[in-house]
Amino acid sequence: MANDYEAIVIGGGPGGYVAAIRLGQLGVKTLCVEKEAMGGVCLNWGCIPSKALIAAANLANKVRNAEHMGITVKDLEVDVAKMQEWKEGIVKKLTGGVTSLVKGNGGTIVIGTATITGPNTVEVTDADGTKETYTASKGIIVATGTQMIQIPGFEPDHEIVITAREAVSLQRAPQSMVLIGGGVIGLELGMVYQKLGTKITVIELMDQLLPGTDPDLVRVVQKHLKKAGADIHLQSKAVKLDKAGGKAKVTIDTDGKEQVVEAEKVLVAVGFKPNSAGLGLEGVGVQLDERGHILVDDHMRTNVPSIFAIGDVAGMPYLAHKASKEGEIAAEVIAGHKSARDYRGMPAAIFTDPEIATVGITEAEAKAQGKKVKIGKFPFAASGRAMAVSETDGFIKVIIDETDHQLLGVAIVGPEASDLISESALALEMCAFAEDVALTVHPHPTLGEGVMEAFKHALGEAIHIMNR
Repeated sequence: MANDYEAIVIGGGPGGYVAAIRLGQLGVKTLCVEKEAMGGVCLNWGCIPSKALIAAANLANKVRNAEHMGITVKDLEVDVAKMQEWKEGIVKKLTGGVTSLVKGNGGTIVIGTATITGPNTVEVTDADGTKETYTASKGIIVATGTQMIQIPGFEPDHEIVITAREAVSLQRAPQSMVLIGGGVIGLELGMVYQKLGTKITVIELMDQLLPGTDPDLVRVVQKHLKKAGADIHLQSKAVKLDKAGGKAKVTIDTDGKEQVVEAEKVLVAVGFKPNSAGLGLEGVGVQLDERGHILVDDHMRTNVPSIFAIGDVAGMPYLAHKASKEGEIAAEVIAGHKSARDYRGMPAAIFTDPEIATVGITEAEAKAQGKKVKIGKFPFAASGRAMAVSETDGFIKVIIDETDHQLLGVAIVGPEASDLISESALALEMCAFAEDVALTVHPHPTLGEGVMEAFKHALGEAIHIMNR
């Protein structure tokens, strides 16, 4: 029958569309149900558009501050509306590509809201309220992601109080912006507009920016923020919002002392929560944790054997590439292949200025596990390539086991950190020892040489910096 499929994927984001493509490759008749737009948050108003804006803002900032390189540009202008037009072109190309790939691999796409009505049935409601029931003989994959957490009293009006969704589409740089939340989303987008001339004020509840990130790395980013004129309020809370005359007044409480900051825009970016409500999961007996994440095993299967969950809705960390990997795993299991979640490290990247990237465990986590560790560090200030591109802030930090020199983790803050981390992710996955990377010849002059030097430093063999 027309509505009978072998697999149904709910959600067309970086987990869902990857699962649908992989299922198609494996010959499984697949339906992908997307509520809004293929590509999900990541392609439409998250990862991709924000990184496009970050790249454009970084370029403008670099040109503006290139006098020391002998480059002077007078009256540099940034047309934010045209920048947005360019960004939208990228989004359109990628979302169109994803749609073509799902269909090209034999998948069917339906736009609508899905509800699981049984272990093998899904009801889809389209925009005009029409309902249609579909069956999945082999499995259902839930890939519905997360939604932004709202703060009472700071609900978005999409004009003055905005979320990341509006922040990636502003047609001009505001004069001032308050960031409620000093996490990844707030700082990435805040630093875009800071480079375009916006005065930034950051309000963070915890005792450091980017909570959960190695403080050594965060300090480098915080230094950049402050140097560019940002006001940073740690261990602080936004307690009141008043709007008048097209602007906002935000009352900040820091250790019982209040102050008011006025801004043109208020970006609320305090985190996300899983999109598990309203899917019908409880009705079919799927178990959730206390935060609403769907509980799964290493095959991405829930306690209901025919229902799988992947990506953000299946638990942290909230990373697009994690969702994609889990989508492949779930698809392969449904297709009858041997597949499981067995990676040793999940790399993560933060596109602040400078970038931060990590894989494996931190120095603090290693010590908490009772491990004796050795640390290798190589500063970009000692890198000829970093000097040549005028980006010398930051360092590469390597954590190895003191007893056998096995790699435990790598943390990078500095230029191209998001690209440099992949070598360490591979090393970690292959159970490499420090000598494996240190003895690998790296091309000169490159930023990647710094990775080699950091591993050598952990062994006491670094050439371009003094060893401990």
